[in-house]
Amino acid sequence: MSHWLDAVKHTPSPNFDARPGDRSIDLLVIHNISLPPGIFNGDDVEAFFLNQLDHNKHPFFEEIRELKVSSHLFIRRNGDAQQFVDLDDRAWHAGQSSWQGKERCNDFSIGIELEGTDDQTYTDAQYATLIQLTQKIQQHYPDITNERIVGHSDIAPGRKTDPGPHFDWSRYRQGLSQ
Repeated sequence: MSHWLDAVKHTPSPNFDARPGDRSIDLLVIHNISLPPGIFNGDDVEAFFLNQLDHNKHPFFEEIRELKVSSHLFIRRNGDAQQFVDLDDRAWHAGQSSWQGKERCNDFSIGIELEGTDDQTYTDAQYATLIQLTQKIQQHYPDITNERIVGHSDIAPGRKTDPGPHFDWSRYRQGLSQ
């Protein structure tokens, strides 16, 4: 079965694989990303998820040269959304992670990257798109309840800090309940 969302740009990443057959999809992980760090509106995140990043373009890119990363979805500052991996497949977004005693969160989660940093607020357009996409995801994956939506920092504490202190969890959760 294939699960590509409507009304988002589809840009298939090679950085995915099949999920283990014994796990249901029951977790949503919110991340942030900007490339170069703190720079928005470019094409570098897309290039990174497609293994096409020009590593000579910025010194930071050399540090991430060997990484193979993807996320199911990416939401830009203007609210535009892009899907890189079929929701039924395992994207490579969480890395070493654990939630409620279950290791390898990529096996059972969907990852959404927000264009941003830990130290800047997210945009109204991003919240609107995130809420809309979350509701669509929850329709298809009812085991992803509001209580099973976490930040990257929750599943990789001490290693990751995103989506950061400027992500308004109350606003997001309130939007989901409307």
